Amino acid sequence: MFLEQKYNCKKLLMRDEPLLDINIEGWIKTKRSSKNVIFIELSDGSCQPNLQIVVSNETKLSEPLEAFSTGTSILVNGSLVESEGANQKWEVLAKSISVLGYCDNDYPLQKKRHSDEFLRGIAHLRGRTNKYAALTRIRSQLSFSIHNYFHQKNFVQIHTPIITSSDCEGAGEMFNVEHLLGEENFFGRPAHLTVSGQLPLETYCLSHSRVYTFGPAFRAENSNTARHVSEFWMVEPEIAFADLSDDMDLAEDFIKQVAKETLEMCPEEMTLFKKYVDKHLEKRLEMLNSKFHRCTYSDCIDLLKNSNKNFEFKPEWGKDLQTEHEKFITDDHFKGPVFITDWPKDIKPFYMRLNDDEKTVSCMDLIMPRVGELIGGSAREERSDLLKIRLGDVEKAMNDYWWYLETRKYGTVKHAGFGMGFERLIMLLTGITNIRDVIAYPRTPHSLEF
Repeated sequence: MFLEQKYNCKKLLMRDEPLLDINIEGWIKTKRSSKNVIFIELSDGSCQPNLQIVVSNETKLSEPLEAFSTGTSILVNGSLVESEGANQKWEVLAKSISVLGYCDNDYPLQKKRHSDEFLRGIAHLRGRTNKYAALTRIRSQLSFSIHNYFHQKNFVQIHTPIITSSDCEGAGEMFNVEHLLGEENFFGRPAHLTVSGQLPLETYCLSHSRVYTFGPAFRAENSNTARHVSEFWMVEPEIAFADLSDDMDLAEDFIKQVAKETLEMCPEEMTLFKKYVDKHLEKRLEMLNSKFHRCTYSDCIDLLKNSNKNFEFKPEWGKDLQTEHEKFITDDHFKGPVFITDWPKDIKPFYMRLNDDEKTVSCMDLIMPRVGELIGGSAREERSDLLKIRLGDVEKAMNDYWWYLETRKYGTVKHAGFGMGFERLIMLLTGITNIRDVIAYPRTPHSLEF
């Protein structure tokens, strides 16, 4: 059987005892000579370290040695023995090596550092570099840790629609999905790619109490910044019988736990990022061990106005915060993560619960040093009459959101939730500063290679 008979580099490097006869497949990372011996560094992507293959005069080669170049895929038969070198516990004494796939001489990933800009142009190959191989395993582990967290907390996963008719955020930045059946729209009405699974998720929150969705989201923003892509992944939990304070407690515990598990499970990968990407990463991640600060939007505006900082954008109550404002709040004032709560209702979506002052809504943004906004969440407006007012045009609201409004008619309860950009969390944990470099195939304006 495939799963039972195959060895991989990770399993071999973790062994306690040698093996007399093994087969291992992978790709050549490097090749070097030393007297009468050739050393090949082999990788199959299963772990960060390479497996050293020792090639002697007695090793049977299917091709001349020149054919075994960087990038070539090979099958090695040999024995796993204790290494005489200082940098690894095990190595393989090769009895025979066969070429599985030749690598042309113009292979662009030679043994040197490549810039992120260069690698974005060959996204189909960058997973073969040490940095992006490590990133891929961290992303995989973090995804597992997220599902594991919610499973342990008794949440139910809901698969929410990717094709939708509703605009959750109300900003209108949605991709259209078009297909005609004759002259009629395929769905009988305009369809879009979702910007969030929140609204359909809420309907299941009001029957299952604790639910979450984890899937792709799309924003048709003509934005070319290091923090934005047009296609990304979102984690969105919803909790019934809960208010904004409960929502923030969940968000903080969630971030701390999934980060802790991922860092523990990927120590070798994290060593690479601490050494080569962000030398201050370890110290910066220590902030996740402390209590996250909480501050109202109004108090943040006062902080900014009294800071004597010469901001490019003047902070004013009723306007959104800019990147420079967030940076001052997290880096200079609080020196750590901050929940900014109770924003003006006029700059927030209709579903957020109106506060008693009727000027602000019960919501929060979690902002992080360097990354900026990581999470956005709120208590949801559970009161049918106020929700209709927030929607504005009642006739249009009933046409587009009748199903959402009905959840407030039939056993409504206080509930809350948040959305987290998965790629933003990866940026936080790895120190990578461009979101294009934490997703395999970034989608940005005027860029659709694959």
